Amino acid sequence: MATSQPYTVACSGGLVRSTNFIDLLKTPGVATDLRNFEVSIEGGYRRINGFSKFGDAQVAGSTTAILGVTPYGDGVIACASTGIFFSQDGTSWLNVSRSSVDAGGDNYTAFTGRSTLTRTGQGQISFSLFEGPTYDYGLLVICDGANEPYYFRMEGTGANINTRTYFSGEVTVTSTKFATHSEIHDKHLIVAGVEDNLSTVFYSTLLDPTTFNGTGSGSITLSDQIVGLKSFRNELFIFCKNSIFKLQDINGTPVVIPVAKNIGCLSGYSIQEIGGDLIFLAPDGLRTVAGTARIGDVELGTVSKNIQPLISEFAETINNFTISSVVIREKSQYRLFFTNTSLNANQQRGIIGTLRPNGFEWSELRGIEVTEINSGFDENGVEKYYHGSTAGYVYNHDAGNDFDGTDILARYETPDYDYGDLGTLKTLHFIKVSASAEGIVQPDLQVRFDYNSGDIPQPSSLFDLGTINPAAIFGTAILGTNVFRGSKNPLTRIPLQGSGHSNNFTFISDDNKAPYTINGLYVDFIPSGRR
Repeated sequence: MATSQPYTVACSGGLVRSTNFIDLLKTPGVATDLRNFEVSIEGGYRRINGFSKFGDAQVAGSTTAILGVTPYGDGVIACASTGIFFSQDGTSWLNVSRSSVDAGGDNYTAFTGRSTLTRTGQGQISFSLFEGPTYDYGLLVICDGANEPYYFRMEGTGANINTRTYFSGEVTVTSTKFATHSEIHDKHLIVAGVEDNLSTVFYSTLLDPTTFNGTGSGSITLSDQIVGLKSFRNELFIFCKNSIFKLQDINGTPVVIPVAKNIGCLSGYSIQEIGGDLIFLAPDGLRTVAGTARIGDVELGTVSKNIQPLISEFAETINNFTISSVVIREKSQYRLFFTNTSLNANQQRGIIGTLRPNGFEWSELRGIEVTEINSGFDENGVEKYYHGSTAGYVYNHDAGNDFDGTDILARYETPDYDYGDLGTLKTLHFIKVSASAEGIVQPDLQVRFDYNSGDIPQPSSLFDLGTINPAAIFGTAILGTNVFRGSKNPLTRIPLQGSGHSNNFTFISDDNKAPYTINGLYVDFIPSGRR
């Protein structure tokens, strides 16, 4: 009688969209489907958190798409329809898109002499926060591609916003009305995407983001249309359709240096700083601008090779999507959303890249409609994440166990394993799953043999992993729920059935239970005859 043999897999490498099964055999820990899981910085694949409403009120009082959202002070700024709104709790929204009366600002309860600005609609929003030394919360600049840049500033730290003072107004950059992108760089406000000047960057007076015609202000025209801006390590990186530049010495003799002449950026809303580098969406995939400069040049590298078929799918139809991105710093994670507003929320897609020691490891998002997403710090220095959708609500991002009341469908599918010998038939005996749960969870397991061949009997039902309990900590556990002395990585044993020359495993959950992490697999099988 043949003896059983073990096979151990550590979950690492993330999603790999490759049709070369030989390559996949060399990296058994990767996933061929990793949907609504994230790669943990500590290893393993964790089912993602959900999202929940920030308060219970629609921003503009109706189902109007959120075009921009960002943390500000002790609340949130959101843009919808033609208005700009502020709320502390999401239960009521104050329209702050009002014309300025004087430099003294005015009280919330009166808004004396202030009329609501006549705005010609809004496009996707670019926010920039200028943090002056005497500001309580900073001066927020809003560019929307349809109006002059708008600034908003709130002063006062009491709990009652009725006693606070508000400053607002429009910024005239040129004689034209709008700009699409903004950035704070070396104490200047930088704007680009100005009508009839799409290849020009404009910079404000030093320490005054509202003035573009004073000492120290100016403009520089490039040879390519600008799509995004990012201040990075004392330089301003200017991303264009077909090239990348950097602006140096803005307070001395400004000079623009080419970074890449044949690589451009598809969307300025994809640009983020992570891991001491900049990441952005290029026509050929996700690229980084290396943080270490070499003799006046920078290195460019592609980081999305493992998911290139997925990225190419989005890049080829880029005009169908609203692009938005965010970095979740505590997870060393980059999230990029592709939202098609003609599709239902459960059809929306995105990707997650977790930066690990050997580079980015990827997974796919499904079912989160994001028209804009941003992060920022509240008045206590705590980082917050918010996104908006077409439903007219602002949402707490990466929070809760469901998608605003909808269960989270998560899938992790392994490559087909041949256990070192594709010619030998194997009968599966059992699998032990190393999993850590943050609450009581009950995922299922599916097994498929020989690349799901119709010539091989396939198990007709899912295997029940049973209930996985969280490990208990004395002083916090609930009797009958937690398991004392439970390991952080307990092994759950599941008896299996079926035979084939190779097989894969798929872990599935579709519920509103707590997140859980699959760390690794231990498979016990019995080899038999060769074919």
